[in-house]
Formats: sequence, structure tokens, C-alpha cells
Amino acid sequence: MTLQPEAERDLIILEHIEQNPDATQATLAAQLGVAVGTINWHLKRLIEKGYVKVRRAERRKLRYIITPEGIALRARLTMDYIQTSFRLYRLVRQRTMEVLAQVEERGVRAVRVLGEGDVAEVCRLTCLERGVQVVEDELAPALTIQGLKIVLTGDGFDRNEEENHAS
Repeated sequence: MTLQPEAERDLIILEHIEQNPDATQATLAAQLGVAVGTINWHLKRLIEKGYVKVRRAERRKLRYIITPEGIALRARLTMDYIQTSFRLYRLVRQRTMEVLAQVEERGVRAVRVLGEGDVAEVCRLTCLERGVQVVEDELAPALTIQGLKIVLTGDGFDRNEEENHAS
């Protein structure tokens, strides 16, 4: 549910070129953490599609210029990125609220959040918004982050225990 890796790289490359038209393929590669050949491939594609023009600045130095079509592409990719980010935020928030409903049904007012990154941060903020305290107490139920999945574990909350009782 995120931007395709190719579209995400195109967006990042266009943003970098816009900020620094004198950027080299090597500096772009270093900023993106990819090989120079990968940047070369993306730039050739962007040039072929008319999103970027290349001019010789010096004997061995090129200057990349974003065309009006490239600016429109960057704007469209930026909007796609923002919309995807909000969809992911709403999804994580909804999943957190579903798990917190189970916690609140049992009168529990404190949980641990196990995981790092944006998903864990959305979980923490949603807990605080719902009046559920986020604690480090190992006896408290845990919201464990597994990618975009949020699993509730702890005393009486383990999924295996619920499945065993349902059998």
C-alpha cells in the first residue's frame, strides 16, 4: 500500500535534482543508498520520458534540469505519497483501536508497545488519545508490532489461548 519502489525513487531523484541541479550521479546514489548504475538507469528513464533534461555544464560534468512535465510528475508522486501515508496511518490507527477495545473490555488501562518506527508511534499516540497508559511493566499486556499488524499478547490475551478456548 506504499508507492512502488520505482515511483518512490523517481520522486526522491526529482526532489534532489530540483534542490541541487549540479548533483552528480555519485552524490544522488550516496544520498539514496543505491549503486550509481541504479541512478543512471532511473535518470535515463526520466530523460527518455521527458521529465528531466541534461546539459553539459563542463567537459565531464552534467547538469540535470527538471522539465515542466517533470515538475507535474513530482507533484503527482508527492500527492500519491501523501495519500498513501494517510491511508496507512488510518489503517494502523483502526487496527490499534480494535486491539485497544479488547483491552478496555477487560478494564485494563495500561499496555506496553513492543516495536519501533512509525507504526509503533501511531500505536502509542492512539493509546494516549484513548486514555490507555503506555508503560514498560512486563506484566502489562503488549501491543506487538509486526509490520502493519498489531498483535495483542499478555496475560489472558494470547491469541493461542483464545484459539484453544474456542476449540
